Amino acid sequence: MAIKQLTEAQVRDWTLEQKDRWWYDNVWRGDMPQLTIRSALTGMMLGGLLSLTNLYVGAKTGWTLGVGITSVVLAFAMFKVLANIGLGREFTILENNAMQSIATAAGYMTSPMISSLAAYMLVTNSVVPLSQTIVWIIVISLLGVLFAFPLKRRFINDEQHPFPEGRAAGIVMDALHTSEAAAGMLKARLLVISGVLAAGAKLLQSHTIMAKLKLAALTIPEYLDTWLYKLWTPTLKGVPLRELTVRPDTDFVMMAAGGLMGIRTGVSLLIGAVLNYVVIAPLVIAAGDIQGREVEGIMTYGFRPITTWCLWGGVAMMTTSSLYAFFAKPQILIGAFRGLFRRRQAAAKAQNDVLRHIELPMSVFVVGIPLVGAAVVLIGHWFFGVGLGLGVIAVPLIFIFTLIGVNSTALTSITPTGAMGKLTQLTFGVLAPGNITTNLMTAGITAEAASNASNLLMDIKPGYMLGAKPRQQAIGHVLGIFAGALVSAPVFYIAFLHQGPANLINDQYPMPAATVWRAVAELLTQGLSNLPMSARWAALIGALLGLALEVARVASRGRFWLSGVGIGLAAVIPFNTCFAMFLGSFFFCLAARAFNDEKSAANRIIVQNQEPICGGIIAGGAIMGISVILLENFVFAE
Repeated sequence: MAIKQLTEAQVRDWTLEQKDRWWYDNVWRGDMPQLTIRSALTGMMLGGLLSLTNLYVGAKTGWTLGVGITSVVLAFAMFKVLANIGLGREFTILENNAMQSIATAAGYMTSPMISSLAAYMLVTNSVVPLSQTIVWIIVISLLGVLFAFPLKRRFINDEQHPFPEGRAAGIVMDALHTSEAAAGMLKARLLVISGVLAAGAKLLQSHTIMAKLKLAALTIPEYLDTWLYKLWTPTLKGVPLRELTVRPDTDFVMMAAGGLMGIRTGVSLLIGAVLNYVVIAPLVIAAGDIQGREVEGIMTYGFRPITTWCLWGGVAMMTTSSLYAFFAKPQILIGAFRGLFRRRQAAAKAQNDVLRHIELPMSVFVVGIPLVGAAVVLIGHWFFGVGLGLGVIAVPLIFIFTLIGVNSTALTSITPTGAMGKLTQLTFGVLAPGNITTNLMTAGITAEAASNASNLLMDIKPGYMLGAKPRQQAIGHVLGIFAGALVSAPVFYIAFLHQGPANLINDQYPMPAATVWRAVAELLTQGLSNLPMSARWAALIGALLGLALEVARVASRGRFWLSGVGIGLAAVIPFNTCFAMFLGSFFFCLAARAFNDEKSAANRIIVQNQEPICGGIIAGGAIMGISVILLENFVFAE
C-alpha cells in the first residue's frame, strides 16, 4: 500500500509535536513483531556475509556499499520460500525492517579496515593484532550509535529528510509485504521489473564476464565517451575532460539514487560538480597546485589528486552549512536534553510527548556517551599511543562531524567519511604536529564514529516510514556491529595481511582510501605550510559560501533551492557520479511535469510509483553488482 507521508507544506509549517502526533495516529504499527530471534539471526547472518563483499569493493575503490536493500530482498525471498514449502512463516514487514538495521550495521563495519586502520599499519609497518582491531571497530561504532539518536527527532521526525537509500529500503519493504492490494501489486511488479532490468544492465557492464562468456559485443560500456577519444580528445586548459572525471557514465544505480533525492539536491550536486571539475580544477592544475603523474610521457590526473586539493573547500562548505542548519533550529535537541535534568513542569506537558514510550530514552545517551567515549580514549591510548588529552578532544568533535555526515547522508545517501577524516586530520595536524599515528587514529575516531551515526539514521528512516519502534532498531544496530566485526575482521586479516602490511597495497587491490589517508597524514604532520595557499583560500571561501547558502535556505523557509551540503559534497565525489544523480532527479522532475494527469497510465506508472522504480533499480543493481564482483574475483578470474 502507499506509504503515508506529510506534504511539503505540513513538513514546513507543522510543529514537531504535531508531526509526532500525526505519525503516532497514522503510521505506528503498535506491537507488531519486529526484533524477533529470527530477524536478529537473519540480519546477523546476511550482514556478516555482505560485509565480506565490502572488503573487496573497498579494497578496489575505497568505497563501501550500503547493503540494506540487498538484505531486505534476500530475507523476504528466503522466508517466502520457507513459508511456501511449509517450513516456516513469512517475515512481517517490521521484522524485515529490524533485520535490515542489523545487516546494514554489519555491512559498514569494514570501513576502518580499508581506510584509517589500514593507513596506520602502512605507516607503522606493523600489523595490529586481530583482537585489538575487533575491539577498536566495535567501540567506535557503538559511540557512533550513541551520537546518532539524539539527532533522530530533528532529521527524521521534524525535517523529514529523504535519506534516499533508507527511503528506498522502506519502499522496497512496503511493496514486498503489501502486494495483496492492487496498488501494492503494481508497485511490486514495477519493483521487480526495474530490478531485473537494472541487474541485467549491471551484468552487461562487466567486460570480464562478457568476454569469458564470448559475448563481448553485448557489453555495455562503463563510460559513453570512450568512442569519442578515438577520434578527438576534448580538453580544458590542456587537460582531457576524462582526466577531470567530466564524462557521462552508465551508473544506473546512482541515477536511481538521484531520482529518490529529488531535483533540488540534484541541481546542487551538478552546480557543485561544474564549479569543482570544470572551473576550479583546470585552473588549479594550470597553477601547479594539483599534481598529476606521468605515464608514458603523458600527464594523467584523475579523481584522487583533484579531490586531494578540492576537498578542503568542499568540506569547509559542508561544515559551515551543517553547523548553521543545526544552530538555526536548536530547540529540538536542547529541549530533549533539558528534560533529563528537569522534572516536567506539568502533567499536561508530559502527555504531549506521544512517543516517550517509543523513542530511545535520552538518559541512554547522557550516560552512554561519557562511558563509551572514555573507553575509546583509553583504548586509543593503550593500542595506538594516542595521548589522553588528544583523545578527549576527539570525542566531542564526533558531534560536529556527525552533523556534517548526517546532513550529507540525509540528502544523498552518501556519507563523506573520507572527507570528514581529512578535516579531522587537519585539526590534529595543528594540535599534534609531527605525530603521524595520532593524526591517523584521532581522525579515525571522529570520522568512523560519525559515519556509523549517519548510517544508523539511514537505517532508522525506513522504520519511521513503516511505523517501527526506533529503540528496537538501535538494539539491532548494536547486534550488527558485533556480527560485522566478528566476521569481516578475521577475513580481512586472512585475505590481505597474511604477508604483512608491506603487501597490503598491490595492483589488484590498491586500497585507495588507505592511500589517501596516509598521504594526507604525511602532508599535515610536516606542517600546514605544505598545504598550498590556494587550498587555504578555497577553504575560507567554501566556509563563507556554505554559510551564505544555508542562511538563504533558512530565511526562505526551505524555498531556496541550492544546498551548501550538496554543492560541497561534489568536491569529494567524481563529476560523473554527480552527473548521474542529477540525470535521475531531472528525469523524474520532467516526468512529473509531462504526465501531470493523475488518471493517465504514464502518471500512475512513473510519477505515482517513482519510489518503487528507483528502489527496484537500486536493489537489482546492488545485488547484481555484488554478484559481479564475486564472479569476477572467484569464477572468471584470470
